[in-house]
Amino acid sequence: MIDAVSECVCAMASTLSQQQFGQLRGLRAKLLRRYEHQPLVSCLSALYGCRWRRCEKGSTQRGDCCCNKVEAVSFALLVAAFCLTLVFLYFWGQAKNDYNDFDWFNFGKLGFWFPWSVVLLVIAAGFFTYITILMLLAVCLLSEGQKLYLHWSHKIGILVSLTFSIVAMAVLSELWREELRTLLLSFQITAPYLHVGGVLLVTALAWPIALHFFRMNSRVRRGLIMGVYLSILSALYLVPLGLKSPCIKEEGTLGPAPALIGHRGAPMLAPENTLMSFEKAVEAGSEGLETDVTISVDGVPFLMHDHTLQRTTNVHQVFPNRTDTPAAMFTWAELESLNAGAWFLSHNPFGTAGFLGAEERMQAGKQRVCSLQAFLQLAAQRNQLVIFDLYYPPSGHPFRDSWIQRTLDVIESSIQSSQVLWLPSDQRAFVKSIHPELQQTSGSRLSLEELQRDHIVKLNLHYSSMSTELTRELAAVNITTNLYVISQPWLFSLAWCTGVQSVTTDAPQLLGTMRSPLFLMSPDKYNLMWILTDLMSLVLITIIFIFHWWRERGLAFCSGSNVPLENGTYSKFKTEMSDIWSVTSGNSQAEKMPNLATVTEH
Repeated sequence: MIDAVSECVCAMASTLSQQQFGQLRGLRAKLLRRYEHQPLVSCLSALYGCRWRRCEKGSTQRGDCCCNKVEAVSFALLVAAFCLTLVFLYFWGQAKNDYNDFDWFNFGKLGFWFPWSVVLLVIAAGFFTYITILMLLAVCLLSEGQKLYLHWSHKIGILVSLTFSIVAMAVLSELWREELRTLLLSFQITAPYLHVGGVLLVTALAWPIALHFFRMNSRVRRGLIMGVYLSILSALYLVPLGLKSPCIKEEGTLGPAPALIGHRGAPMLAPENTLMSFEKAVEAGSEGLETDVTISVDGVPFLMHDHTLQRTTNVHQVFPNRTDTPAAMFTWAELESLNAGAWFLSHNPFGTAGFLGAEERMQAGKQRVCSLQAFLQLAAQRNQLVIFDLYYPPSGHPFRDSWIQRTLDVIESSIQSSQVLWLPSDQRAFVKSIHPELQQTSGSRLSLEELQRDHIVKLNLHYSSMSTELTRELAAVNITTNLYVISQPWLFSLAWCTGVQSVTTDAPQLLGTMRSPLFLMSPDKYNLMWILTDLMSLVLITIIFIFHWWRERGLAFCSGSNVPLENGTYSKFKTEMSDIWSVTSGNSQAEKMPNLATVTEH
């Protein structure tokens, strides 16, 4: 009896071992098996190459290339188009701070208003979306081991997208070179996020690249693919070493937020250079007001940015024959007869006029040209600093030689001189001698010796000149820095981290609500972030390549292997258990038979 049970246990152990081994073989076979998701592949092929019939599906075999030479060139152009459309979309997205200048530049050239900046953004986003979809389709097809066949209509679309991106970048770089500096500045805020996104993208591409790398027989192709991939990967891994951002600083070293100076008031909320606009700026938290001053033909200083009245008044209706006449050649009575607010509602330059209430729209539509005196009186009542550009009168103007004196007279009668940041460089010594309380401000980046000689207390620079080193040098000699025009939160964040004391902005209502920079991180946390990102990426890529190497190596020897688990091992186990039970039962009955015979005899 004991021997039979032992034999039963040994047989069960042997059967279980065979079952486990069979399960491992089955798992290995599943890992080696190439799954072809027919519905998915058909859909991808249809969208990428308009190959709708199943018979047109083509998969690559070991030693095959993923495409022919023509399709390889098409794929290379697709990759180039993806990179260029991405660069242009990023560039134009970061240029949003200056969209208003771009639109008014086109207004001056074309003679009519149109939001060209938004149209260009929509077109760029459309091309990028189209190219990105094609890239995703191509990567999915490659991940499924399929050959690439791009339809001719998509090839034309790629060429159009590529041409648009190249031409747009070239034209804007030539006409608007300052925006290239904006592009470089943006990396100081977005580079950490771009690095993480780039690493994730390249890590995801490891799957199709490893698949085709181990299925190629050509060493040249394999070396080329691996060389390009590793070069891009290494560059992405090492990019953080070259990143310098003022927003990566030790905790507790961030200074106060820059003071806000309303650029022509609050031009997103009201018509620029009007009393309503300046009131809105003060309500939004501005500590200063910026404007532009021109002298009328009868000697009244008034506020007007442009040299003509076409853009911001209804001069074409009131004085249709004088639309090109310089603003300075109108009398103050003529200027007062013009409407300086209706254009804001009709053109909606910032896309914000629709958010005004009924009363505000009515108030905006009735705004008039503002005089310098009214502007200064408002600033004095609200305890605001003021800064303005003073335009030199045109030839033949009766106050061409006394324009500065006329302006100083208005200042003296309207506001305390200490509230005025005097920006004009003409006759600075004369102005300083008459009004020593004026805060002398320079709009030129002069040497420290020249700035100190002219008693400059503030430097007014374009935001593209933003520099931590420059701000520190100026602060060391008690000169503060003001940057213009900053209206986007990311630029304001960068200026905040740089340490500038004030910024001129079109959006005081937006920047005034910010309580901290958009990006602020200590050096230790940043180093930990990018090192962990790189290490995790490296581990994943290594696992992916090892898996594809093992699978392709196994497929070379056991292609098509299949282990029938349930029909084979389990059935065999069940049969053996039945045989063992039969033998055991037979022996037990044989032992009982003699005893039964003995009882019968008795």
